[in-house]
Amino acid sequence: MTTSVPLKMFGAAWCGDCRRTKAQLDELGVDYEYIDLVADPAAADVAKEISGRTNIPVVVYPDASHHVEPSNADVEAKLRELSLI
Repeated sequence: MTTSVPLKMFGAAWCGDCRRTKAQLDELGVDYEYIDLVADPAAADVAKEISGRTNIPVVVYPDASHHVEPSNADVEAKLRELSLI
């Protein structure tokens, strides 16, 4: 498995779940790309295309799977599955 594809997180500062997930990724020391939907409104369409929903955050993993509004436990389990933590 390659880890050259970075983890991506689509979110916004006004979103509590986004702040929680971003803090979790920072605490775990995971390398990820943060896409701010306020700074880049067009990215909201990309996030919706990925998830089929308008809910955020959308976390896209290197294996092309994703979570929408994940719990910390969901994120941690997926990161462990991918050996990212």
